[in-house]
Amino acid sequence: MGLVQHEGGPCGVLATIQAFVLKHLLFFPDELGKVAANMPQNLNSRRSKSQYVASNNFSAFTEDAKARALVKSMSEMLFLCGNNKRAVIATLSVISHGIEGSEGSSKDVIIAQALEGLSIESASDLQKVLRVDRYTSPTSAFKRLEAMIPIFQSRMGALLFLISALLSRGLDCVQADRDDPSQPLVTAPFGHASQEIVNLLLCGQAVPNVFDGRMDLGGGMFLKGISTSVEVGFLTLLESLNFCKVGQNLKCPKWPIWVVGSESHYTVLFALDTAVQDENELEERESQIRKAFDAQDQSGGGGFISVEAFQQVLRETSIRLPSEKLDSLCNSGFIVWSEFWQVILDLDKNLGGLKDSTGQMGRKIFDLYHFNGIAKSDLNGSQATTEGETPVQRPRLTKLRVSVPPRWTPEEFMADAAVAPGNAGSESSQKDAEVAKPEQPPQHAPLADCIRTRWPRAVCNWIGDPPSIV
Repeated sequence: MGLVQHEGGPCGVLATIQAFVLKHLLFFPDELGKVAANMPQNLNSRRSKSQYVASNNFSAFTEDAKARALVKSMSEMLFLCGNNKRAVIATLSVISHGIEGSEGSSKDVIIAQALEGLSIESASDLQKVLRVDRYTSPTSAFKRLEAMIPIFQSRMGALLFLISALLSRGLDCVQADRDDPSQPLVTAPFGHASQEIVNLLLCGQAVPNVFDGRMDLGGGMFLKGISTSVEVGFLTLLESLNFCKVGQNLKCPKWPIWVVGSESHYTVLFALDTAVQDENELEERESQIRKAFDAQDQSGGGGFISVEAFQQVLRETSIRLPSEKLDSLCNSGFIVWSEFWQVILDLDKNLGGLKDSTGQMGRKIFDLYHFNGIAKSDLNGSQATTEGETPVQRPRLTKLRVSVPPRWTPEEFMADAAVAPGNAGSESSQKDAEVAKPEQPPQHAPLADCIRTRWPRAVCNWIGDPPSIV
């Protein structure tokens, strides 16, 4: 995972590359041993996602496989930015000429010597040493990236890849994608990538928002979001704090891999089993209703719509609310998603609702893995240190067990978790309590809040140190 170093590149670029590398390592391992000849630009059609479970033997990945996964990921991402028609590869002329024809460790020596004497203090300094090559053939781009991979593994690597992505998209297109072109793409002083950069690498467009489609503000003004499905997705702590609303395009990517954003850092969350993305009857219906609701939400992800927009949602989703429930929802002049959803859960199916007499619809248990590339203190899973023992600093991979209970409100969940004294001898009551009760008490970390934006009500557990998203 640590194929591109953090120094010299904006945080966000690295995590997105890591996410694509994971896609190739986990779900396309057979492709990594093949030559680049006739390499397709997009590997989606090569494998069905249905019920595919990747290996959890991460140590089995060879250095050659990881390097090839990195090259394939970079090529795929650059062509994605180039609308699958072109890729631009930016390297340093002072290094490119020196390592062409060189092999093995000699490349590393040449790069180290060149970077040692390289001083870049302004954009003009960078332009003087920048080499830009354009490709329309995925095979040619792959070979060029493969030859130049030591440069991208150097301290300049992430910055050069970002420049490559921006040039692949085209600077005019990048500015047209944005809502406010005057804002910086990388924030000072810590080099935090803007949402435009993350979205560019995920979907090929430098749009600034995470909701689906466009938001009409009236008067010919729009806010731009994610217009297409994506290979790997995005979750953010900011959604759990109600600062934004991530759309289904980013929440439900083609592969179960997500870049996770916090206020200061980006990390990666992934699953080995593609079935974690499968929707049951309840989730499919929720997605349908939520999509119709979000399409009318002009609050910037605030989760409320007007009464007129609400009537449109009811028509699109064939929901027939009793007059008293309709009046109760509409009496404030706007409809809040959380209140509307609770009504839907208590509404019979024949009226378009999701009332489930069994209470088991929606239950899931699965594993997720979280990777933080920044070195953290770790004492073999122990948070406490003994006298004289020094914590190990290393990137951290954490396995999480995620349990999504079947009940839809905390009150219902807690009611099912405890058996009433009068029903202690009831076999059915004991069974319901056993099913509804979590295997372990829930543990809390900000990552768990992010996970709940994708799987509401999820309970997370892990062994050792809490997973860190900072």
